[in-house]
Amino acid sequence: MNRRNWTDYQKEIADDRYYYARSCIRQNFFPGSERAFLNILHDDLGRDVLDDPLHTSCTGIGYHSDIVPLETIMTVVARQFSLMNDAGYENFISSCITSFGVYTEILSTWEEFPETEERTRENLFKATGREFRKPKSLAHTSDIVFHFRERIAELAQRRLVNVETGEPLRVVEHIGCHYAKIFPKSGIGGSEFPYVLAGMIESWGGECVDYPERRHCCGFGFRNYLVQANRGYSIANSHKKLESMAPYKPDFIVANCPGCAMFLDKWQYAIAEMEGTTYGQGGRGIPVLTYEEMAGLVLGYDPWELGMQMHQVDVEPLLDKMGVAYDPAAKYLGRNGKFIGQPDTAVVNCCDAIYDIKQ
Repeated sequence: MNRRNWTDYQKEIADDRYYYARSCIRQNFFPGSERAFLNILHDDLGRDVLDDPLHTSCTGIGYHSDIVPLETIMTVVARQFSLMNDAGYENFISSCITSFGVYTEILSTWEEFPETEERTRENLFKATGREFRKPKSLAHTSDIVFHFRERIAELAQRRLVNVETGEPLRVVEHIGCHYAKIFPKSGIGGSEFPYVLAGMIESWGGECVDYPERRHCCGFGFRNYLVQANRGYSIANSHKKLESMAPYKPDFIVANCPGCAMFLDKWQYAIAEMEGTTYGQGGRGIPVLTYEEMAGLVLGYDPWELGMQMHQVDVEPLLDKMGVAYDPAAKYLGRNGKFIGQPDTAVVNCCDAIYDIKQ
């Protein structure tokens, strides 16, 4: 590819002093990932990042479900920026892919239609008495991990390598639609050549798996899932991806969107229950990680402190391949050491004869 064209798909990423906006949903799916990101950034990389308890949801789910009007979400986003200004930061980073898309869309709208920005300023002042300055930079948190991928490689306690064979782990990377497809130049590599996760995988010793449905949507699509009658469409999309990747025998999947990681993980259980089909080797599912979990494992974090016991597909086969030490008895213990309960049949981890093993 022409080198000049490739530079068009790069982006400047701030090196320090970040205002962090959490996701409103991902803490329910993978509760350790956002804490892992903050620990990695602050403790391992020595960066200044503010986890502000005053910010709210961006209301992106409501907006994309046609419940929250455009002017309302613009006012909510303006308040987030105002909070960032009050705290003395100017580099805004969001944990959620949908939020990242929302912030990108609104900043672009304000640029193209200045009158909408003026109305937002009026609405914000009327509602809260606040004013705001737009961020100097906007990035998704996967951009930040990508930015520091080589430094993380230097600090690595282990690599994305099978410790028994010495071979690179085979990894499927899945890019959230709202990261690169809405505004291609806002994501590293754009929608055609997204490199944000592939760059991490390669820097940490893994191998990216290419397969026919690599860029296919996971099927989340808010109205596909929020409306119960539409959920068949959602699972059909994930089914299509899983059927396509299975012959290539990936060791795990990594996603940079909370919804994508959740669906690619949990739909595997649903498909196993519906069809008796599993997609990993040995009758198991394919583990699905967030990029923070992947970075955490590379840096030597305990998998249960990363919250990996919350996954539908068991991660132990992957941990064993990487040589990760873990305590099986601690898997379902909370932070206070008390037993939090164990799923009855909800984990895709067995070799039951009823499962059709896709190998």
